[in-house]
Amino acid sequence: MSDLIAKTALDKRLAEIVAPVIEDMGYELVRLRLMSGKTATLQVMADLPEGGIEVDALAEISQALSAVLDVEDPIEGEYTLEVSSPGIDRPLTRLKDFDVWEGYEARVETEELIDGQRRFKGALAGTEGSEVLIEIERGGETLTIGLQFEWLSDAKLILTDELIRDVLNSRKDKGQIDPAQFDEVTTLMDGEED
Repeated sequence: MSDLIAKTALDKRLAEIVAPVIEDMGYELVRLRLMSGKTATLQVMADLPEGGIEVDALAEISQALSAVLDVEDPIEGEYTLEVSSPGIDRPLTRLKDFDVWEGYEARVETEELIDGQRRFKGALAGTEGSEVLIEIERGGETLTIGLQFEWLSDAKLILTDELIRDVLNSRKDKGQIDPAQFDEVTTLMDGEED
């Protein structure tokens, strides 16, 4: 399992408990983090393999995980379980995510410096073997660079108008969004008021 899904040793142990439950229900574990605080929070992101998970499904996953975690009891003390979708500007945690979201803007970070930098921003250009390809601007030209997936410490889509439009259109195409439920959206230009 990739470090982008579960980073710490405890997160990885929790993912080993949680992932089979989610997968048996027909979903995928996108990311898991145990966050410390006054009361710890176990954050679990899940999605359909093709994307677009619904709120009711998240509630079902939460109930199933609660039951399993109560039996396994892997976390000391009290904690809150938080099950969510990855959202539009989702984290990219699996190699396949870089192919699925090819063409969209992303921020990618590496563990170590690569040619003097750790953060890369650009359009995803898919994968080649175990490399993530990203188009970056350098010196006025666009270069496609390859970063080994295992080098990555974080990767996330950047929220752009194109990404929002395409995700909403794909949900509308799947019948998940009824445009009649919403008022007309008006885009204002800078400096305009409605």
